[in-house]
Amino acid sequence: MAFEERFTQSEQELLATTPILIGSTMAFAESSGLGTVKELFASANTYISGLKTYPNNEIIQGILPDLDDREQAREQAKALREHAVARLKGKGIDSTEKIRALLLDDSRSVASLLSEKASAEEADQYREWAMAVAENVAKAAHEGGFLGFGGTQVSEGERALFRELADALGSQSQLS
Repeated sequence: MAFEERFTQSEQELLATTPILIGSTMAFAESSGLGTVKELFASANTYISGLKTYPNNEIIQGILPDLDDREQAREQAKALREHAVARLKGKGIDSTEKIRALLLDDSRSVASLLSEKASAEEADQYREWAMAVAENVAKAAHEGGFLGFGGTQVSEGERALFRELADALGSQSQLS
């Protein structure tokens, strides 16, 4: 059964937006100043890298844009962004605490959805991909320090969010 037949539109949107929400929430887990730009770039790169990293995963391939068709990819990205923004506004998400809570709720929903409708291999790869977004964002910029000097590679706030996220998704990933 094809991806579009296995998952409803709202399930597809949840699967597509959760890794994006992971990246954004991780980027704002600690104040990185200008490093936040690096973190958001790492999020987008890791998200899109799922196309090449998991070429046989029907779920990941189904939710990511076809980069060979730039116009369609732009339209798909725009629609996904509009959906995500409308959903955040509709839920009254106006703080880092609320977005974190939403992320963990969504991640638990994704874990349940994967156990219900995905093969074990697809589910493991999706979790691995989603946790790679979190890890790459956490490692993209130093936290603390001054003008990029000093500080720590991964803050305790990022480590805590990573652990909570892994637990919510049912992942065994560890932040190295």
